[in-house]
Amino acid sequence: MKKIGLLLEGGGLKGIFTAGVLDYFLEKELEFSTIVGNSAGAIQGCSFLSKQKYRSRDITLEFINDKRYFSWRSLWKTGDLFNAKFAYYDIPEIHYPFDHKTFNKSKSKFLVVVTDIVKGKPKYIHIKNFANGEIEALRASASLPMISNNVKFRGKEYLDGGLSDSLPLKKLELEGCDKSVVILTKAKGHKKKKSRLYLLAKRRYKQYPKLVELIKNRYKDYNEALEYLEEKEQKGNVFVIRPTKDYVKRLEKNISKLQLAYEDGYETAKRIYPDLVKFMRNKN
Repeated sequence: MKKIGLLLEGGGLKGIFTAGVLDYFLEKELEFSTIVGNSAGAIQGCSFLSKQKYRSRDITLEFINDKRYFSWRSLWKTGDLFNAKFAYYDIPEIHYPFDHKTFNKSKSKFLVVVTDIVKGKPKYIHIKNFANGEIEALRASASLPMISNNVKFRGKEYLDGGLSDSLPLKKLELEGCDKSVVILTKAKGHKKKKSRLYLLAKRRYKQYPKLVELIKNRYKDYNEALEYLEEKEQKGNVFVIRPTKDYVKRLEKNISKLQLAYEDGYETAKRIYPDLVKFMRNKN
């Protein structure tokens, strides 16, 4: 039996597109042998594996303008633009309880990508049970440089997984996946440009030269990874799902735009579903 992987790209609030796609997948009861998520993609993957439809969408729309969740004041006071305690502990434990039981029973292998800031290398952490403190690995995966603290997990410090492996298709291949479904958060034709934050990052992370080098070259690495993905798509090994247009920014706070991006995800998934089924069933 062929193994089919699922790759969930990051992108901050652009990830609400992914939430729309995954909610349609939940309706169709789709499952994957291995899921690898980056940053916002890793967060979206949690609600998919806990089978909580609308959860990611509702959390985003309810709290995006809540200063307890996302504010420059939080960045100034705590070092995190997205308040760590509220976003990763209060919301899943109090406001929108996470279904740990369903998540823990999932047959899918769930990997989140983090970046080792000392080595400048990606690490793929197998999330099995958030009761074991693995929520910190999820937080690390989504901790963007400059607007987040370094996250300590099992004795090492990490930041956003997208710095070192934005599109971890090769990891799914190493996991033995014959085919992969990839959900991107940027419309077709997108190419990453050189970061304007490099000089600031060079100053802030001067004790982590390999991390600084990653930040400097990230646009090149991303564009190369995108080319590799598109080659695999042309060969029929990868099925790519993209937004029809870029509705939102990485740090979007406009509710109407976020809702449009979610609906784009849901309707795109609905439209391509017959082709997706053929792709997943085809033995080639």
